Amino acid sequence: MRSLEVFKRHLREKRAVKIISGINNYDLTSVASVCRAAQIGLASAVDVACSEEVIKTAKENTKLPVFVSSTQPFNLKKAVKWGADALEVGNFDALYEQGVNFGADEIYDIALETMSLTEKDNIFTCVTIPGCISIEEQIKLAKKLELLGVDLIQTEGVKPMKASKDSSAKDLITVAQATIANTMELAKHVSTPIMTASGITPQTAPLAFAAGASAVGVGSAVNKLRTQIAMAQTVRELVGTIAYKDVIKKEAKSEIYTYSM
Repeated sequence: MRSLEVFKRHLREKRAVKIISGINNYDLTSVASVCRAAQIGLASAVDVACSEEVIKTAKENTKLPVFVSSTQPFNLKKAVKWGADALEVGNFDALYEQGVNFGADEIYDIALETMSLTEKDNIFTCVTIPGCISIEEQIKLAKKLELLGVDLIQTEGVKPMKASKDSSAKDLITVAQATIANTMELAKHVSTPIMTASGITPQTAPLAFAAGASAVGVGSAVNKLRTQIAMAQTVRELVGTIAYKDVIKKEAKSEIYTYSM
């Protein structure tokens, strides 16, 4: 059983964890490894690129709900047909590296068109607010997205930033502080759940939840690791920093987390 209800419950409990494969990651072997690691590590959902083959691979390798990321409304509409459990307007970091930037009005227009195209599908939709715009613009955009009816708002840092497993505590906090600060500000102004992403690691995830997040989105801290075992260990460590041990044990035995791959 693949159920978005698990993710929604984790959102309500303010402990949801989405593992991001990458908006530009079309390597099916990599996608499969990330999805299996998310499953084994007891994450709440996975996030993959908008491709029929990528979505198929994800759904073959995890029972977790599959978010599909893109900045193209018509592609997101196709993703619903291809089996996406949720849509994500965003995960821009890889695009920034290509020199692509987005303003508040552009993101709102993309979100509006996406929700118009998928209105009859009644699909869960998340929108990322660019971290490169001012906090005033972020707040204004968040309020407009809330009125539009998006289910989840994702934050990000000022620019693509990287943290390695060997980074010092100070380095890890520096990497995550921009998106956590954005989370704190947005949580004051909207009631829509907030997901904190960009530079989040097991060490900094608790700070995101303390700032008002209902979820974290974790990408490079997991998908850049070399082995599925290392990925799964990191996901489990991440989940372990925000969930009670008895909850972890209970969910480890549940149907959605236990099946042969």
